[in-house]
Amino acid sequence: MVLKKYKLGEIADIVNGATPSTSCEENYDGDIVWITPKDLSEQKSKYIEQGSRNITQKGRTSCSVQMIPAYNILMSSRAPIGLLAINKTDCCTNQGFKNIVIDKSICDVDYLYYYLKYHIKEVEALGSGTTFKEVSKASLQQFEIAIQTLEFQKRIASVLSNIDHKIELNRVINQNLPKLAHSLRVVEVRHAA
Repeated sequence: MVLKKYKLGEIADIVNGATPSTSCEENYDGDIVWITPKDLSEQKSKYIEQGSRNITQKGRTSCSVQMIPAYNILMSSRAPIGLLAINKTDCCTNQGFKNIVIDKSICDVDYLYYYLKYHIKEVEALGSGTTFKEVSKASLQQFEIAIQTLEFQKRIASVLSNIDHKIELNRVINQNLPKLAHSLRVVEVRHAA
């Protein structure tokens, strides 16, 4: 298989996030999903559907934040750099994001998610700044990725998604084990009485 190198800007649009003024209550509690880095840090899945807060159309217009179509990659670009998720619904993000809207005729979204996750240290190294590091849109556009055919990308992504799914199932099982053990002790006590 032949790998072809692309700059990320050649296969995707990099879209900045923005934050409506928090001093205007009319900007928030609307019906537009709005994601922050905190939302990504609290989730365990590669997919995200909802953040802790929504914005209104007025809020969206006030800061010219762009809507990110479903099934693209959200990436925190500062504080911290490199939290990743695939949005399952159309959404907006705050200014701490560089969102990657993929040309899906060239690149599979799941494949690119795993590629970036595996190369996140290289993405972090793109960050600059004195107060806190941030990855710029220009540097992310120049970030090189190596991809094969779309069919091959989908096969690789499918294998990795299956592994992620099994890891998630094990995490849920492990979380539920204490409840199960408690239920079994309750049943044993009732039968012993």
